[in-house]
Order: sequence, then structure tokens, then C-alpha cells
Amino acid sequence: MKYRKLGKSDLNASVVGLGTWVTGGGIVWGKNPDDNESIRAIQASIDAGVNLIDTAPAYGFGRSEEVIGKAIQGRRDQVIIATKCGLWTKDKRGSFFCEFDGRDMYRCLRPDTIREEVEMSLRRLGVDVIDLYQVHWPAIEPEKTPIAETMGCLMDLKAQGKIRAIGVSNVCLDEMKEYEAHGVVDTNQPRYSMFCRGIEKDILPYCIDHRISTLSYMSLEQGLLTGKVTMDRQFDKNEWRSNEQWNPWFKPANRKRVLDLLASWKDLTVKYDCTLAQLAIAWTFHQPGVTHVLCGARTQTQAMDNAKAGSLALEPADVDRIRNEVIALGEPV
Repeated sequence: MKYRKLGKSDLNASVVGLGTWVTGGGIVWGKNPDDNESIRAIQASIDAGVNLIDTAPAYGFGRSEEVIGKAIQGRRDQVIIATKCGLWTKDKRGSFFCEFDGRDMYRCLRPDTIREEVEMSLRRLGVDVIDLYQVHWPAIEPEKTPIAETMGCLMDLKAQGKIRAIGVSNVCLDEMKEYEAHGVVDTNQPRYSMFCRGIEKDILPYCIDHRISTLSYMSLEQGLLTGKVTMDRQFDKNEWRSNEQWNPWFKPANRKRVLDLLASWKDLTVKYDCTLAQLAIAWTFHQPGVTHVLCGARTQTQAMDNAKAGSLALEPADVDRIRNEVIALGEPV
């Protein structure tokens, strides 16, 4: 496993991190996860060298954090815990975002709700300090808390020893610059994959220049890049993967194109003795500015398979080949 610093902090995190949205369950994931299996997956990840575990209160409305708390008992010194704030469901503070799993969710980055959130996360995780605390989504109108106020609160929490490092997620370049103007930003967590490369234009170059680590999510495109989502796979209407606006690559015509492309990389999986998923993960952290890749896992097997990607060293010519062939595939129809 390779390890890289998280921004300007002293935290040394595995290039493959464990993302735990699926651990929280919910209607968007179809089959509900088994908590005991989730615990085994988390512990298998740690055993395989993964020390970065990313979660959020919004993942199962605290369930993901609670499961992680159980999984890391007695192993706290082996993990870097990253969680988030800003998606609020306790009352109507903030700006309405969406209805999610039967609850109204608000984007809220007020100092008072952040202080409540951090205490709830500490309690659910069973820890004294959160290693990386991230703003989940930017605030929006009508209650758009100024970034200066949000960052001021986060810096206070850092000074109090409740958090060690600060990150942002799902922000545009101007928002990132403003966060940096009011404190120390160590990480950025954007959606990024070989099929979703928009942040290469501005976000990634800025992160490189300002020593901000990038924790990419959805880098396997919700399993599509594993090659295991075949043409006969059907999804429940409530699952994310049935939402063609969210991910048009799952449409049958587009899925067929992706599967054909993945099949053409068999020589690469043989060369590196890896799976397609491991190839895609490794390709991602070989991109300039992408320092860590978050990967979900329901089972021990998935967790261990993802972790193996952290030791792959792809040759530059193969990294370029994958990029060029993805570009040649074109956009989804």
C-alpha cells in the first residue's frame, strides 16, 4: 500500500481509502447492508493497509458512523477517520436540499449546527478527535452562511482539539479559494473518475499548487468500471444506478460501449495481475493531483480487492493509453 500526506497536515493516509456511504444503507443502495458484514469489511480493509476511512452523518443518518465506531474499537491508532458536516436533518435550519430516505435534508453550515454535528459524530464514532472534518456540500440560498463564518468555526474546533484537519467537498474553484482565505484547507473531496474528469480543468491544478490533497469519490462509477455490471443487470427504480440523469453511463446503449472498452483492457489486467476494478483505482491515483481514491465495499472480499490496487504502479504509457481510449469512446448518448 502506498501512503501520501493529507495536505499540509501530518496525517499519512493510504492512497486507497474506504468510502462508507453504502455502509449506512438506505433505499438508494437497493439491498440493505448487514452491519456485521460491514464491520468485517472495515476490519479487512485495515488489515490490508487501508488506514483512511471516510464517512458522514448523512450516510444512514448516523448508521455508518456507528458501524465504524464498533469496527475500530481497539484499533483507533491504526486509522484516520474522516467525516463531514453540513447536511442537516434535525430541524429546518439551513436551506432545503432534498427529500432523502423519507427525511427532509437541509444544507446548513451555521456554526451552531456544525458544533452540534461534531459532538454527535464524536459520540457515534466513539473517538476523542476527528482526524479530518469536511464540509459535505456548500451552503446555498436562502440561508447561505458566509464561508468566513463556517471556516471560523472549523478553525475553532481545530484549536480546541476536536478535529485535526479540515477538508471541503463538492465545491467550485471560487468556493475553495474563499475557504483557503479564511483558514487552512488540507483536502478536497470531489466526484472524479476516468469518465468524469471535469475537475482537471481548474480544481486539480489549484490543489497541486496549494498542497491540497484530493480524495476522489465515485471513481468506479458505482461499480460500472469493475466490469461486473453486465447487460442483464436490472436495478430497482429507487437505486442511484437507475437514475440516468445522475449517471447516463448505466443506460443500456452506453453500458455496452463501456463493457466493450473494459474487455479490450484484458492485456493490461494480465500484465499487472489485477482486476478491472484495481486497474481503474490505480489509474485514478496516478492522475496529477489525485492523491487518494475512496472505494466502497459491502464485503471483506470487496474490501481486500480494492486495497490491493494501492500497491499497483502503472507505466506512464499504459496510463496514457487508458485515458486516450476513454476519450475516444466519447460522451454518453
